[in-house]
Amino acid sequence: MPGSSQTANSPGFSLNLSPANLSPDAATNTASSGGGLTGALMDQVKGVNSMQTGADSMMNSLLTGGDVNEAEVLTAVQKADLAFRMLMQIRNKLMDAYREVQQIQI
Repeated sequence: MPGSSQTANSPGFSLNLSPANLSPDAATNTASSGGGLTGALMDQVKGVNSMQTGADSMMNSLLTGGDVNEAEVLTAVQKADLAFRMLMQIRNKLMDAYREVQQIQI
């Protein structure tokens, strides 16, 4: 991608990977203010959950004869699925990093 920042955006799910946000000073300031990695991950989990809930309600409305466009339902379901898969990949990478840190001998 051109430029120095990468952002994945969709409703309810955004991940800002700009160098300013990844610097150690930014991490320290964010962690001391109560946000940090835990807060960012919890926000992402809540965003993915709201996307899945919205897709489920749209699907329910479609199946019960509501006034919902089929293409919009399909798009919402696919976005929720993609966001969930991305979140699972982030979790997997964090677990791999945790295992690597555990194996470091002092």
